[in-house]
Amino acid sequence: MDIVELSRLQFALTALYHFLFVPLTLGLAILLGIMETVYVMTGKTIWKQLVQFWGVLFGINFAMGVATGITMEFQFGTNWAYYSHYVGDVFGAPLAIEGLMAFFLEATFIGLFFFAWDKLSKVQHLIATWLLALGTNLSALWILIANGWMQYPIGSQFNADTMRMEVTDFMTVFFNPVAQAKFVHTVSAGYVCGSVFVLAISAIYLLQGRYKEFAKRSITVAASFGLASALSVVVLGDESGYTAGQNQKMKIAAIEAMWETEPAPASFTLIGLPDLAAHKTNYEIKIPWVLGLIATRSSDGVVPGIEQLVGEAQTRIGTGLEAYKTLLQVRAHPKDAALRAELDKHVDDLGYALLLKRFRPDIENATPDEIAKAAASTIPDVPVLFWSFRIMVAIGFWFIALFAVAFWFSAIRKIDNYKWFLWAAILTFPLPWVAIELGWIVAEYGRQPWAVVGVLPTALGVSSTSASNVAASIIGFVTFYSALLVADIYLLQKFIRLGPEDAIDAPENAT
Repeated sequence: MDIVELSRLQFALTALYHFLFVPLTLGLAILLGIMETVYVMTGKTIWKQLVQFWGVLFGINFAMGVATGITMEFQFGTNWAYYSHYVGDVFGAPLAIEGLMAFFLEATFIGLFFFAWDKLSKVQHLIATWLLALGTNLSALWILIANGWMQYPIGSQFNADTMRMEVTDFMTVFFNPVAQAKFVHTVSAGYVCGSVFVLAISAIYLLQGRYKEFAKRSITVAASFGLASALSVVVLGDESGYTAGQNQKMKIAAIEAMWETEPAPASFTLIGLPDLAAHKTNYEIKIPWVLGLIATRSSDGVVPGIEQLVGEAQTRIGTGLEAYKTLLQVRAHPKDAALRAELDKHVDDLGYALLLKRFRPDIENATPDEIAKAAASTIPDVPVLFWSFRIMVAIGFWFIALFAVAFWFSAIRKIDNYKWFLWAAILTFPLPWVAIELGWIVAEYGRQPWAVVGVLPTALGVSSTSASNVAASIIGFVTFYSALLVADIYLLQKFIRLGPEDAIDAPENAT
């Protein structure tokens, strides 16, 4: 593996590992706020015990998330130095705001949450809990604004003098439709993760006959919040599909393994076997109209296929080469207004010309064959995206069914009578993480070969370091993160096994 592939592997491993903790933090933070609100409204001690017990598990997870998240940001300097230079003016702003505002908000109020129960009134502590939940969500917001810009780079432009992308309209960056859709979809998935976590652990207590009143109340909250969140994930996932259909057409075509453009409205491939070498999909089962309605929200909107999009990329590479040649002249004659005006005509396609850097350094002399190869490189790994998306969606619909049944059984107060359901809840425990990690694979793998879509190819963003250094750092990260994972699992299972010692199953404690 070369320096580019090793750097991608390292960032993928650290990001996927970090995101084992983020969604649970998002979900548990809101659930803690809900439970403490009930405690303040009812005054029942058992609800305070719920908040304190789930808060311990939240704290363990929060600490791991912070430890693994900080190292990720350093990689932009160590492994992706040219990326940081080229787009740091845009990408760095949301990251800085996340650190200055959201992270410090979390850090402040997590201390009050754990250590100020006897120093604050009930209402004051409730406010601190909700501000903690707000901080976790704001952290996700700013990170996803940065990531959304990488998927759809608006509110910025290329500066020929500094040779960098620079912000032109920060509010456009903030209200990027891709970023907003990703934010609500991602946090809803986190809420599902937290709800499944609470549901599964509570199911263990009911099967063991321990802390029944505690577990029943926890399941009631998790079922209600989880059902609303799971339904939201589907609705907001549709919004993400629409924004991708407008701005990332190749990603949609790859997810569907749609090689040729279909007449509108395009059908959705329920299942099939994509053949990357032959550029076709075998044994397809299709649902008419569905893809066209999701991606265009119309009955006459066309969803382009992979082959058509490769042809469009080839055209844009040609236009980008004109921009690149003009840029070389602008660098030699920086005060020539006519050259700058000519550059402005084609600068939006400059990034496509940079795809040729994989094939030759002097891209202005690229051959038609090299241009065709560069255009073909815009096709991501179709089978990976195809199956990742379908497994993710299938798990999402399972969550809806699970929470609906849990909600009904809780409503009729017979949740502990159905052991088969309790086992189903326990076996569902790992599925939120599977679905969430697959979602990130779809989002980020589907963006390739771009670090910033249409602006900077991934292959150009890496640092000037040796492959052996990156390989050594990967080994170090894997070793360190594996140790953290062992510690995290040990602490979580220790406190889960101990259980909420004060939440004894007694009538007087439930009043």
